[in-house]
Amino acid sequence: MDGSATFPDVTLAILAGGQGSRLGGVVKGLLRVEGRTVLERLVGLGAAFGDVLLVANAPAPYARFGLRTVVDAVVGKGAPGGVHAALGAACTPWVFAVACDMPFITQAVARVVLEARAQDVDAVCFEREGRWEPLLAVYRAELASRWGDALAEDPSLRQVLSRFRTRTLPEAALRAVDPHARALANVNTPEDLERYGVALPVD
Repeated sequence: MDGSATFPDVTLAILAGGQGSRLGGVVKGLLRVEGRTVLERLVGLGAAFGDVLLVANAPAPYARFGLRTVVDAVVGKGAPGGVHAALGAACTPWVFAVACDMPFITQAVARVVLEARAQDVDAVCFEREGRWEPLLAVYRAELASRWGDALAEDPSLRQVLSRFRTRTLPEAALRAVDPHARALANVNTPEDLERYGVALPVD
């Protein structure tokens, strides 16, 4: 663990779930923005963290990045299962979870979330237009067991979070460091490629 990390007690967990079906089945973490893959952009945040972890049920396309990689412990549960895998595999007390199709997360945005942690808080995420943003969020790793129990009900991420002491941050807190809220952008469709200047993976 890097002693110079800003947040040595936090693991950066990149969730490489989803099949990219609306983009023809591409590996979404290998989408490219400004010449770099989205995964590279996210891994670039890793210097601030105590550890970096990739959750990928189909890890082969990401092997060249040399990341510590885990698969879902409870299969078929989508994003809630991915977060659960990250919590269970973390070697730090906290996990900062992001999705592999979110190219514009910055250190400043991460800091807003991480600095909102408190002793009486289990998780922190942004709220925008009534929606929680649980794939740009920080979680206590000790939630893993109870999180796993919740997966039996096939819950949404918000339903899982409602079981815990979750602090939601207003959109204004995000826009203070990210005026256009680009950190919340994810790339799912051909229209998103054009909107955000994203290129398909290079063969």
